[in-house]
Amino acid sequence: MTEIVGSPGDGDLIEAAPSKEIPADVAEAIRTLIRWAGDDPAREGLVDTPRRVAKAWKEYCAGYGDDPAKHLERVFEEVGGYDEIVLLRDIPFQSHCEHHMAPIIGKAHIAYLPSNWVVGISKLARVLHAYARRLQVQERLTAEVANCIWDNLKPLGVAVVIEANHACMSARGVRTPGVSMVTSRMMGVFRDDERSRKEVLALMGMKG
Repeated sequence: MTEIVGSPGDGDLIEAAPSKEIPADVAEAIRTLIRWAGDDPAREGLVDTPRRVAKAWKEYCAGYGDDPAKHLERVFEEVGGYDEIVLLRDIPFQSHCEHHMAPIIGKAHIAYLPSNWVVGISKLARVLHAYARRLQVQERLTAEVANCIWDNLKPLGVAVVIEANHACMSARGVRTPGVSMVTSRMMGVFRDDERSRKEVLALMGMKG
């Protein structure tokens, strides 16, 4: 079993797009929101806020311009007969809820059981971030990451578990901080074989 704990920070994985002029309608939309919230977009501290917010959201949503499958194109067949689980654990990520556009902050555990080849370990994190940097729901994010690895690497099994905190729950509405949501997607042997599923969950630090 190959296990990697942690990963580079989110900002290290996808470069921000080059700075471009913010469209007038985008800037005005942000000013309208500021006014609606009860403040004055013309006051000193808020004059440049529309530009900053627009640039930030372009970065938050950089995943729309990233094809996750491309990160899995280069594979390695010379692995010395290795045929055990490959696990990348505790990958930090940030996303935004598509319902309230509030932050989703968490970590993911991604594992697969190779068939004929493996992929560079950083590519698993890149797949995660390509999907996370879009407006999301955690359930879909989990499925998208697993399906991408399954379809492109053709492994014997894929397991993805995501744990995250949702600001739409902690900062508004029910206002319950400290609650994390856990979602999982098991495919291949990790879905069909209970022993394999328990093994990969144990390696992730989860209860089977």
